[in-house]
Amino acid sequence: MAFDDLKQQPPRASLNPDRVEEFEAYAAAALDRSKAAAASCRTVLDIEFGDDYYQKLDLYLPDEAALADHEGGVPVILFCHGGGWNFGYKEWNGFMAPALIDLPTIFVSVSYRLAPEHKFPAALEDVLAGLSWVFNNIADHGGDPNRIHVTGHSAGGHLAAMLLATDWAALGVPADVLKSVVPISGVFEVEPVMHTSVQEAVQLTADMAARNSPLFLSTESRPPVAVTVGTSESEEFRRQSKAYAEALTAQGLSVDHFEMPDQNHFSILTESTEPGNRLTKTRLQLMGLI
Repeated sequence: MAFDDLKQQPPRASLNPDRVEEFEAYAAAALDRSKAAAASCRTVLDIEFGDDYYQKLDLYLPDEAALADHEGGVPVILFCHGGGWNFGYKEWNGFMAPALIDLPTIFVSVSYRLAPEHKFPAALEDVLAGLSWVFNNIADHGGDPNRIHVTGHSAGGHLAAMLLATDWAALGVPADVLKSVVPISGVFEVEPVMHTSVQEAVQLTADMAARNSPLFLSTESRPPVAVTVGTSESEEFRRQSKAYAEALTAQGLSVDHFEMPDQNHFSILTESTEPGNRLTKTRLQLMGLI
């Protein structure tokens, strides 16, 4: 089972020392909640789309009876985990699945190769490969390949945003494969990362930062986008989210930018399962489910 063989990861290079305890509490709680979710849901875990340990994804599926009522398949949410591109697990995300699969939807949690062993753009290449796998195979599990919605948190928010600026024609998926994109607490301008502790792991160059900054890239895909961040997050996260929303709007995309009151970099996810949560409500509106 996926939760029982998590690969040991090095120290969290992207964490300030005074945030390690806060992060470890979040990671432990997310993992425990996700393990419980996996035990209570129909799942297919550790589907491989490459040879590396991290080139895998997990499916959280509605009941078969619910799928039977939707002959064309149900919507699909592809979620990219965070962790500064140098740590993190897809197994952190499953706690969000139970409330979503009952709608019904299929929740997909994807992992990707990590720095420092694998540099940019390895993580993006893996998210693209995961997206390709979902498009080509999700119908076999009751999903609609024409209703794929992508979201991600922190570094995963960056990867979700990078999909908008990536030409995936070589993957054999249509240009309009993404029906909505929701980056949560994302990184959209990468150069500032070079001046933080994350640089030790990701080892960016100026050219790499420029080529991987969604804030400065033209969009290849043009679905509706929601960009959100917590009011208790750093000024840099808030600045980048606002700037990215403005940049997409200037390119003609439909963008909803909002800040989640009193939410920090971790609680913005852990509290997303609460009734009436705006982030979840916005995501469901973009999916046409409410």
